[in-house]
Amino acid sequence: MRFVFLPLLLAIGAAPTDRPEGLTAETAVVIRAGTLIDGRSAAPRRNQAVVVRGRRIEAVGDAATVAIPPGTTVIDLSEATVLPGLIDCHTHVFLQGEDPKEGGYDAQLLLAPLALRAVRAGVAARRALEQGFTTIRDVETEGAGYGDVGIKQAIERGYIPGPRMFVSTRAISTTGGYPLEGYAPEIEVPKGVQIVDGPVEARKAAREQLDHGADWIKVYMTHRSWLDERGSLVSQPTLTVEELKAIVDEAHGWKRKVACHAYGGEGLHRALDGGCDSIEHGLDLDDAAVAQMARQGTWYCPTLSVYYYQWAPETTPAGRRDRQRAELHGPSFQRALKAGIKIVFGTDVGGFPWTDPIAQEFSRMVELGMPPAAAIRSATSTPAEMLGMAGQLGVVAPGAYADLVAVRGDPLRDVKELERVAFVMKDGVTFKNELPKSGP
Repeated sequence: MRFVFLPLLLAIGAAPTDRPEGLTAETAVVIRAGTLIDGRSAAPRRNQAVVVRGRRIEAVGDAATVAIPPGTTVIDLSEATVLPGLIDCHTHVFLQGEDPKEGGYDAQLLLAPLALRAVRAGVAARRALEQGFTTIRDVETEGAGYGDVGIKQAIERGYIPGPRMFVSTRAISTTGGYPLEGYAPEIEVPKGVQIVDGPVEARKAAREQLDHGADWIKVYMTHRSWLDERGSLVSQPTLTVEELKAIVDEAHGWKRKVACHAYGGEGLHRALDGGCDSIEHGLDLDDAAVAQMARQGTWYCPTLSVYYYQWAPETTPAGRRDRQRAELHGPSFQRALKAGIKIVFGTDVGGFPWTDPIAQEFSRMVELGMPPAAAIRSATSTPAEMLGMAGQLGVVAPGAYADLVAVRGDPLRDVKELERVAFVMKDGVTFKNELPKSGP
């Protein structure tokens, strides 16, 4: 893999220096926070000190009372709001927005060499970290095989900077259930996922993906969508309940979870009947689905913003479908919110360009009625629980990983502040600081 990592390092730049010169991994660093949102509490705290030692937070307390040993490095964020590192639960580092004018989705599978896609994925990972997302759940590589495992390893080993990654590798759907599509039937073209038919193939695919490093299994329970003669959104179901149950049973046996792409209708209900752990998108959640999600404790990752990109012309069937998707999505989110469904922040970035603000999703959630504090928790302590990392990610508390971000303003008053992250620390390492420099 040397030939892949060399261009990655040249294109992305070296990983940040672990610590200032002269400091060891166990040297304490103290962050003075003017305001602290800890990821759990409803109310922020003022004038706090966060003591970091190595990769973990050692202590959090009032800045006036926390003892700071002589010579400790102090990072002064006393004019900023400090939060836990943000978590995006639905990303695609191997997608780049795929402009239709440049060939769209098909071009990356048919024209882009894997080395090029790996470099672009590395740039996307750095972009996530720059924006304050210190953890991501990347939900499939779109034809790039187990490339997400490689990007994850490159970050963990310090070759490239990027967020902590939970990966789902190839994803699973059925014959007729995923692109590439529309080519002559006698031409075999690659698919963006692993295709299965029947419970035996489904279980085997899950085993293969888990064996090759999947932290989650991603399945597509719906595929094409269109408007019927009454103007209602229809989504094509894919896996049967029996096929999904085989995947879920296998994943749960490995102590892993299953994320289900499902828009609505039969495919959504199959996803819930089959025991999926999270519903991705859920554009058209009916009352029965919401009730079942509440009963089963299913997580909901709505990805609102991406459905406002690249609408087809309004007078076309595709354009009417695109607008109907967005029209249904908001009320679905509100029904889930009212019912107390566990909502986690996710964007589908990669479905839109990585150069756009990932945190734009917060504004959509707040506009639909989620309080800013709850929206922040949806990207901090709540997804940490879903990822099996409660108390370790998404909180500013003793024992948690030292993943911290800061913004200049108050995101509880203006959630758009989270689109302007000025300080990023991951694992106790300062990756970005556009605020006044630290003092002794």
